[in-house]
Parts: sequence; C-alpha cells; structure tokens
Amino acid sequence: MELRPGVFTRLFSEIQRDAQLKSRTLLVQLADVIERQAKINANVGAHKAGTPTPARPGTGPAVISGTLRRSITHSPVVPSGTGWETRIGTAVGFTPPYGRTPASQYGLYLETGLRNGATYPFLSPAYRFAIITVAPQLYRQVFSTGWPRF
Repeated sequence: MELRPGVFTRLFSEIQRDAQLKSRTLLVQLADVIERQAKINANVGAHKAGTPTPARPGTGPAVISGTLRRSITHSPVVPSGTGWETRIGTAVGFTPPYGRTPASQYGLYLETGLRNGATYPFLSPAYRFAIITVAPQLYRQVFSTGWPRF
C-alpha cells in the first residue's frame, strides 16, 4: 500500500471503527454470560416461604418462588462516552407472591447483607467468573480476526 496523504488517517479510522464494533460484540456476549451465571448462582437449593433456607451464607440464595431468578436481566448495550455500556442486575417490577419486598430490593439485601449480616451473593460471583475466566476467551475469539497487517 502506497503511503499517500490520508492513507494512515483512513486506515486508522477503519481500525477504530472495527474495534468499536468488536468491543460491542464482546460486551453483548459478556453480559449474556454474567446474566446466565447469576441465574445459576441464584439457584442453590429450594424451600418454601417461611422455612429455613438450605443455602449457606457466602453462597447464592435458595429458590422460594423463582421471582428473584426471573428478575435477573441486563439492559441493551448502548454507546457511552468512548465505549459501550450495559447494566446487569435485578429488574424492577418483580414481586414474589408470598411477600411485598420487590425482587430488586431483596436481591440487594442478599448481595450486601441481611439484618443478621449474612450475605448470599449471586451477582458479584457471576461478574468475577465472567471477567476472570470467560472474558479473556471471548476477547481472543472476537479480536483475533480481521485486523489489517502492516
């Protein structure tokens, strides 16, 4: 490729555009992984409302009605500043049939600590798993093809 005026500018703008699209693709896949893993983590046994939980503090919560698990979702990936953004967590509008506390609020209590101090995290372990284990694999998969050679 001959180095005429504007060649580097055009080439680097193409690389930047390609990197933006690949970054979005990576984040979409990563959000799906975190959501799926959080739903798995929020399924440590089952019990009826008002009975002791089989889950141990430090592990994910046990299922009573499945409302918390159903409320776990992520927002669409949208442009934000110089990159992309999505939010993963419990959605509003989900209330279990046996109580008045919304799943979004109950999920926060489980992650940060109940009145007795016990935590039953499901979202933060899913995030750590995705970032440490899955993200490097996805990164290699998404960014390994299509880069121009100099």
